[in-house]
Amino acid sequence: MEELLLAGNDTGGRLKQKIKCAAESAAEMEDKMSKIAVVYWSGTGNTEAMANFVAEGIREGGKEADVIVVDQAQASDLKDMPVFALGCPAMGAEQLEESVMEDFVTEVEGFAAGKTIGLFGSYGWGDGQWMRDWVERMQNAGAAVLGGEEAMCNEAPDEDAEAACVDLGKKLAAV
Repeated sequence: MEELLLAGNDTGGRLKQKIKCAAESAAEMEDKMSKIAVVYWSGTGNTEAMANFVAEGIREGGKEADVIVVDQAQASDLKDMPVFALGCPAMGAEQLEESVMEDFVTEVEGFAAGKTIGLFGSYGWGDGQWMRDWVERMQNAGAAVLGGEEAMCNEAPDEDAEAACVDLGKKLAAV
C-alpha cells in the first residue's frame, strides 16, 4: 500500500490511519465479492455432489467458491455477501430439511432482500414442489433467485444436473 506523507502536526498520522482503515475495508469488501459461499445440507451425498458442481462453475467463472456444510456455517456470515448459493434436498412431504437447514433459511430470509441467491437440490419423490416453494420464499424475501427448478434432480445428479449446477455457478460468478 502506498503511504501518504504529510507535514505538520499529528494530522498526517491520523489521516494515514484513516486511509489505511479505508484500504483494509475495501480489501475486505473485495474479498467478500470475489468469494461465493455454497452452503448445503445433504443426507445421501447427492446435494453435496451438486454443491461441488456449483463450486466448479463459480471457479470457472473466475471467482473463489467456499463450500460449507450448513451445520458448520452461520447465516450471519452471509449477511455481507451480495451473492451466495444454498442447497438442500426435499425431505418428508417435499420440504426443506428441518433440523438445521429450515432454521438457517428462515434466518437468511431476514436479510435476503437485494441478494442474489442460487438454489439447488435433489429429491427422491414428488415433482419438485419443495423447490418451487423455496424459490417463492426467497423471492418474497426480496432476493433475486438463480437456479431453482433448473438446478434440481431426481436422486443422484446425472450429466444434465451436473451441467445445470456448473451453469448456476457460472451465473453466480457473473453477478
